[in-house]
Amino acid sequence: MRTEDILAAIAEHKDQLALVMMPGVQYYTGQYFDIKAITKQGHDCGALVGFDLAHAFGNVPLQLHDDGVDFAVWCSYKYLNSGPGAVSGVFVHERHSSNPDLPRFAGWWGHDEAERFQMKKGFVPMEGADAWQLSNVNVIPSAAHLASLEMFSKAGIYNLREKSILLTGYMEYLINELNTGGEVIKIITPSDSGQRGAQLSLCLSSGGKEVFIQLGKNGIVADWREPNVIRVAAVPMYNSFEEVWLFADQLKRLVRN
Repeated sequence: MRTEDILAAIAEHKDQLALVMMPGVQYYTGQYFDIKAITKQGHDCGALVGFDLAHAFGNVPLQLHDDGVDFAVWCSYKYLNSGPGAVSGVFVHERHSSNPDLPRFAGWWGHDEAERFQMKKGFVPMEGADAWQLSNVNVIPSAAHLASLEMFSKAGIYNLREKSILLTGYMEYLINELNTGGEVIKIITPSDSGQRGAQLSLCLSSGGKEVFIQLGKNGIVADWREPNVIRVAAVPMYNSFEEVWLFADQLKRLVRN
């Protein structure tokens, strides 16, 4: 999807738009969208702009505040490594933080703590970010989440991004080597490193599901998406260049067979 086409669609429908809602990284193709440009276009057309960052958070650097995003949501069990059922994340721009009349999913943990246990009718939000909490935190998964966030803080998201670009570029190079005699594997993720994260989505001309199954039997953890896509993510936090080579070598053997 071209950025200019997205911006044109927003402009075309501006008289009907109340909200622009998009993924930061598209789950199927792995495309990383231009959050700043989309947000600006939405605001210029009078709409609020929000993003689903399930496949972006922990994958690519984000500047939600500086980009002017109104709100965003994400889970923590993908690139943040925190496990199923772990705490979700919500970003709300500070320009909305003190507006008690803004429609929201109101949870009792976001209610004014001075009145919370009085169980009165109506919702009186806390000031700032606390107003957006829905419930008290699940302690055990949050311990894993905290450990993961400490690793991200130590490694640095921009260092991880630099390695991610190199890893994914190396994987793309090795896969393209398999196509020297004709396109056997089509990469539907954009080739521009600025428009993708750690994921490459591969379409095989035939036998894709069987190749995916055999990869798993050989210790390669990938992901199948109907009808014909294998999603592969070389995650910079814990994947190496050697592992990328081993994946490509296994893929080459399976494709040739």
